[in-house]
Amino acid sequence: MKKVLIIVDGHIAAGLLNRLVQQDTSHSVYDIVYTNDAIVPKKHSDNFTFYKFDASSYTKLEFVMKKVLHNEILVVLSNKIDTLAVVDNILKIRPNNHFRVYNAWNIVFNNKHIRNFDAVGILSNALIEQLPNVPVVAQNVGLRQGEIMEVNIPFGSSYAYRYIGSISQKKWKIFALYRNGKLVNVKPTLILKPNDIILIIGDPKVLLQVYSSMSKTHGHFPLPFGRNVYAYIDMYIQDDEDIKNSINKAIYLYERLKTKKLIIKIVRATTVESINKIKYKLQNIKNCFIEFDYTTYEQDDVLKLDKKRFDIGIVVLTRKLLDNKNISTQAQDIKVAILKATSFSVSKIKYTTVLLNNDKEYEQISPIIFDITTQLRHNLYLINSDPIGDKNRETLVEHFNNLSEIYNQNIKVEENNKNPISQIKKNKNILQILPLKSEMFETRYFEFFSTNSDLISYDFKYTNQILIPIIEEENINKEE
Repeated sequence: MKKVLIIVDGHIAAGLLNRLVQQDTSHSVYDIVYTNDAIVPKKHSDNFTFYKFDASSYTKLEFVMKKVLHNEILVVLSNKIDTLAVVDNILKIRPNNHFRVYNAWNIVFNNKHIRNFDAVGILSNALIEQLPNVPVVAQNVGLRQGEIMEVNIPFGSSYAYRYIGSISQKKWKIFALYRNGKLVNVKPTLILKPNDIILIIGDPKVLLQVYSSMSKTHGHFPLPFGRNVYAYIDMYIQDDEDIKNSINKAIYLYERLKTKKLIIKIVRATTVESINKIKYKLQNIKNCFIEFDYTTYEQDDVLKLDKKRFDIGIVVLTRKLLDNKNISTQAQDIKVAILKATSFSVSKIKYTTVLLNNDKEYEQISPIIFDITTQLRHNLYLINSDPIGDKNRETLVEHFNNLSEIYNQNIKVEENNKNPISQIKKNKNILQILPLKSEMFETRYFEFFSTNSDLISYDFKYTNQILIPIIEEENINKEE
């Protein structure tokens, strides 16, 4: 659940809190700091905690803010001096937290972490909208049912660091994006980042679901890639045991992740006996769809077409399939998560292991790592093998620790200067999460001398792995 801190006083506070308790606030926990009992609503749910003190007191505010890491902070005060004092306290306690400030005094905040709400400007715009021949804001256009919505991408959202083109958009669409107070041209290759503000348009009911999944920090994988688990089976390449392995892994993910359907795609189907075995195994699985393709030749666009048809979020492929150049290329092109299924069972796995490597790549996939481990009910085991003492690695470990507070999930960090590869290779009872890289599927000569832990890990024969699509570093730098 998201943790929200609201610091309020004055005549606006009562109306703000009364409106807030009337909304559906069940997905968040609220800490309210106030000074006057008159503004406290008479009825409120248990997810509201009230603290009565002056927030300009550094010590008292620090006590509340150090208890948890708040995802959102809102400051609405009636006094300029108090506002400046509280803002200064927040920046000292949590210098990297983004927060919002009600500003009725034209205060200039020269800090990228502060989003300024100009009270005079907001009121003026609302009044101007009442005049003829003046453009109106979203709530007064269209069907007036909420078909246009503003969404803030929070730190830790699974939608952060995703290409807009890789996000499944059915019955809704991203049509505008604001970054650092500036309008950015929306295109499929644009990367969403934490604290971006996007405008979305579509069916009002769908927008509410989109807002929920974007605003929450976990519990939605395989979104934003898609909603369904998809197992690809090629009977010309796989034997019965490998096919059975694919289906078992797909069922495991379907039953534990927040997915809609299980799709089993069987291409180049051969014997009736093998087909009947598959049907029998899946007969009691709800929302399971089996599709057969009886063509006898390899097709170059099956996964691409099925990505749109079946809203694929994660595709299950065994090592035999990934060794096929055509299949591995298609799997990369559709930019969804991949479960590399080995012969070792996943039912007894209790640990998700992450061996840290490139800091930007692992920062990208970090929210999804926590999302997966939360849904699979795994413990997260972080291995920081950094013999040269890279400062960026220290920042990355701190990033994971901050996310662990947001997700309320403990992690174990092993600071290991020795080579941990052999440790992971021997322990088959783990799930490893890696960034998806094209180099993994290329022929690598002299691999014995390789120092890239991601490529070495991918070659493990008995380690089940989830590969998460990433944005290449040069593309991140272009967006910056």
